[in-house]
Amino acid sequence: MPKFMFIFRGGGYASSDPVSPTELQAHLGRWNDWTNAMLAAGRKPEGQPLSYPPTGTTLRGKDKVVTDGPYAESKDLVSGTVVIEAATLAEATEWARGCPIFERDGSVEVRPVLVPPGA
Repeated sequence: MPKFMFIFRGGGYASSDPVSPTELQAHLGRWNDWTNAMLAAGRKPEGQPLSYPPTGTTLRGKDKVVTDGPYAESKDLVSGTVVIEAATLAEATEWARGCPIFERDGSVEVRPVLVPPGA
Protein backbone atom coordinates (compact mmCIF):
# COMPACT_ATOMS: atom_id res chain seq x y z
CA MET A 1 0.00 0.00 0.00
CA PRO A 2 1.32 3.52 -0.76
CA LYS A 3 2.72 5.61 2.09
CA PHE A 4 2.08 9.26 2.85
CA MET A 5 3.93 11.61 5.17
CA PHE A 6 2.13 14.10 7.36
CA ILE A 7 4.41 17.07 8.00
CA PHE A 8 3.21 19.04 11.00
CA ARG A 9 3.87 22.76 11.32
CA GLY A 10 3.09 24.94 14.30
CA GLY A 11 0.42 23.87 16.72
CA GLY A 12 2.67 24.14 19.76
CA TYR A 13 2.29 25.90 23.07
CA ALA A 14 4.06 29.23 23.56
CA SER A 15 4.92 30.74 26.92
CA SER A 16 2.68 33.67 25.94
CA ASP A 17 -0.23 31.23 25.66
CA PRO A 18 -0.21 29.31 28.94
CA VAL A 19 -2.16 26.07 29.13
CA SER A 20 -3.10 24.20 32.27
CA PRO A 21 -1.71 20.70 32.78
CA THR A 22 -5.28 19.39 32.50
CA GLU A 23 -5.77 21.07 29.09
CA LEU A 24 -2.40 19.79 27.88
CA GLN A 25 -3.18 16.25 29.02
CA ALA A 26 -6.56 16.37 27.23
CA HIS A 27 -4.92 17.62 24.03
CA LEU A 28 -2.30 14.87 24.15
CA GLY A 29 -5.10 12.38 24.72
CA ARG A 30 -6.73 13.52 21.47
CA TRP A 31 -3.40 12.89 19.66
CA ASN A 32 -3.35 9.36 21.13
CA ASP A 33 -6.97 8.78 20.08
CA TRP A 34 -6.22 9.94 16.53
CA THR A 35 -3.12 7.74 16.26
CA ASN A 36 -4.94 4.74 17.74
CA ALA A 37 -7.77 5.18 15.20
CA MET A 38 -5.22 4.98 12.39
CA LEU A 39 -3.67 1.88 13.98
CA ALA A 40 -7.06 0.22 14.30
CA ALA A 41 -7.75 0.95 10.62
CA GLY A 42 -4.46 -0.67 9.57
CA ARG A 43 -2.77 2.59 8.51
CA LYS A 44 0.38 1.80 10.54
CA PRO A 45 1.30 5.35 11.66
CA GLU A 46 4.99 5.82 12.40
CA GLY A 47 6.60 9.04 13.49
CA GLN A 48 8.21 11.18 16.13
CA PRO A 49 7.59 14.68 17.45
CA LEU A 50 10.48 17.10 17.35
CA SER A 51 11.88 18.81 20.43
CA TYR A 52 10.32 21.98 21.78
CA PRO A 53 11.47 24.67 21.85
CA PRO A 54 12.91 24.15 18.36
CA THR A 55 16.65 23.61 18.24
CA GLY A 56 19.02 22.24 15.64
CA THR A 57 21.03 23.44 12.68
CA THR A 58 20.29 24.24 9.05
CA LEU A 59 22.64 23.63 6.12
CA ARG A 60 22.18 25.80 3.04
CA GLY A 61 23.54 26.09 -0.47
CA LYS A 62 26.24 24.30 -2.39
CA ASP A 63 28.79 25.28 0.26
CA LYS A 64 26.62 23.68 2.96
CA VAL A 65 26.86 26.68 5.27
CA VAL A 66 25.68 25.72 8.75
CA THR A 67 23.58 28.11 10.83
CA ASP A 68 22.18 27.58 14.30
CA GLY A 69 18.54 26.70 14.64
CA PRO A 70 15.55 26.45 12.38
CA TYR A 71 14.74 30.17 12.41
CA ALA A 72 11.34 31.02 11.01
CA GLU A 73 8.02 32.07 12.42
CA SER A 74 6.96 29.43 14.93
CA LYS A 75 3.81 28.67 12.92
CA ASP A 76 6.05 27.66 9.99
CA LEU A 77 8.45 25.40 11.90
CA VAL A 78 8.16 21.66 11.34
CA SER A 79 7.09 20.19 14.67
CA GLY A 80 6.99 16.52 13.67
CA THR A 81 6.08 13.95 11.06
CA VAL A 82 4.03 10.78 10.74
CA VAL A 83 4.04 8.29 7.88
CA ILE A 84 0.88 6.27 7.25
CA GLU A 85 -0.30 3.78 4.68
CA ALA A 86 -3.30 4.82 2.58
CA ALA A 87 -4.66 3.81 -0.80
CA THR A 88 -4.71 7.36 -2.21
CA LEU A 89 -3.71 10.93 -1.45
CA ALA A 90 -7.40 11.71 -0.90
CA GLU A 91 -7.67 8.98 1.74
CA ALA A 92 -4.50 10.18 3.50
CA THR A 93 -5.86 13.75 3.43
CA GLU A 94 -9.05 12.56 5.12
CA TRP A 95 -6.97 11.00 7.91
CA ALA A 96 -5.06 14.27 8.28
CA ARG A 97 -8.34 16.16 8.80
CA GLY A 98 -8.72 14.49 12.20
CA CYS A 99 -5.36 15.71 13.49
CA PRO A 100 -5.51 17.60 16.81
CA ILE A 101 -2.86 20.08 15.60
CA PHE A 102 -5.68 22.18 14.12
CA GLU A 103 -6.89 22.96 17.66
CA ARG A 104 -3.68 24.99 18.08
CA ASP A 105 -3.86 26.61 14.63
CA GLY A 106 -1.23 24.27 13.19
CA SER A 107 -1.10 22.73 9.74
CA VAL A 108 -0.56 19.32 8.16
CA GLU A 109 1.10 18.92 4.78
CA VAL A 110 0.31 15.53 3.20
CA ARG A 111 2.95 14.19 0.81
CA PRO A 112 3.36 10.87 -0.99
CA VAL A 113 6.47 8.96 0.05
CA LEU A 114 8.66 7.95 -2.89
CA VAL A 115 9.27 4.24 -3.02
CA PRO A 116 12.51 3.43 -4.87
CA PRO A 117 12.24 0.96 -7.75
CA GLY A 118 12.67 -2.60 -6.54
CA ALA A 119 11.95 -1.73 -2.91
